Amino acid sequence: MAIGPEEPEKTTRTTVALAPPERAANATAPVAVSTPDTTDSAQTQPTLPSAAKIKPANPAGRVSIAESSPEKPEAAPPATPKINWQAFEIESGDSLSSLFQKAGFSDALMLSVVNGEGKAGNIERLYAGETIRFGTDANGDLTTIRLKRDRLESLVIDRKDGSFYGSVETREPDIQTEFATAEIDGSLYLAAREAGLNDRLTMEIAGLFGWEIDFVYDIRRGDRFEVLYETKHLDGERIGTGDILAASFINQGERITALRYTDQDGDTDYYTPDGRSIKKEFLRTPINARVSSPFNLQRRHPVLGTVRPHEGTDYAAAVGTPIKASGDGRVRFSGWKGGYGRTVVIQHGDNISTLYAHMSRIKSNIGRGTRVEQGEIIGYVGASGMVTGAHLHYEYRINGAPRNSRTVSLPEAKPVPDSEMPAFRASTRPLLAALRQEEGEHQLALGPRATDNDG
Repeated sequence: MAIGPEEPEKTTRTTVALAPPERAANATAPVAVSTPDTTDSAQTQPTLPSAAKIKPANPAGRVSIAESSPEKPEAAPPATPKINWQAFEIESGDSLSSLFQKAGFSDALMLSVVNGEGKAGNIERLYAGETIRFGTDANGDLTTIRLKRDRLESLVIDRKDGSFYGSVETREPDIQTEFATAEIDGSLYLAAREAGLNDRLTMEIAGLFGWEIDFVYDIRRGDRFEVLYETKHLDGERIGTGDILAASFINQGERITALRYTDQDGDTDYYTPDGRSIKKEFLRTPINARVSSPFNLQRRHPVLGTVRPHEGTDYAAAVGTPIKASGDGRVRFSGWKGGYGRTVVIQHGDNISTLYAHMSRIKSNIGRGTRVEQGEIIGYVGASGMVTGAHLHYEYRINGAPRNSRTVSLPEAKPVPDSEMPAFRASTRPLLAALRQEEGEHQLALGPRATDNDG
């Protein structure tokens, strides 16, 4: 569909060149190495053979040894043996034995390869779509096998001294940085797709900002995201995407920015520009689903018909949908709990607990006393207990008192330590600068935004 000139594009994707990292003030300067002038009389002269064995110097100043020590001609390098190749694309139903037979080799030879040294045994793991190549010498003997897993990894098996030895060869792709931005008109998923982002990057964006934003209820038309991310290239072709380096989300006029940083212990996470963790100690929602019944202490019960406080939030979802622990903790209860049906209660520290009810099934390893981590699957959506349909009932309590899990202020995860803030700023400053520069250029291209007069 052609775009009219009166409607500027709402999505942008560009390649970004990041500024080089800042160099330390005490970095070692490069050292220039010069070749000494051998004609300088001040240079120390090497010890030469006796004068009787030296010919007069030629005009070029070269010294040659007497005829009694003639130079031997250099031996020509050995010719590289020619390898004859047979290649097969692995199809569904192929086995290693059938592939060896196609290439004209016996099962006995196949077993010699499988029982070879190093990674040779990995050849037994075959997947449809891979390519296997058999190389033979002039006598028709198998000398090498190449199993191409994908564009970056191959299993290489060579014959050495009568035995086969396997190793894994990997190619490192070129990493580039790209910028994408989009204005949301319907959903994050549609906007990200229009901006050229794949599903993995879209889910990572939702995961980054899901601590603060409910992507079902908080999104508004005109919200915008910006993301700086890695792309992988091989032989001049883009073959995939890497990590998100920096991202911003503007939700109802409020900007949240996440910057990727690897600390001194090698742990990587995302932080705000001032070093606060983008994560919270708790997920805002333990399941990606719509709210079917909100927190309401004056709600009329749908089954009993009486006013009865609804001390949690209900999320409608299909039976079997995974339910995640909203935070680290220890299971306090796991089993049947009256009208709640199959229920798990997790204690988080001294004063916070969460409850997950009406499950179809509790995961087998989730029992009383079990330690769980944030995001770990603890059970599956169902309709057990006193319910009218399949959903998750989720409660968040502080000192036993119910709180609205969608609006309560969640405790933050640990920030960047003060001792690491200089390193953090040096590492993230180029990312933040690139993100702001690209966002500024995009807004300049769009022109001033019209005022929304819809009220």
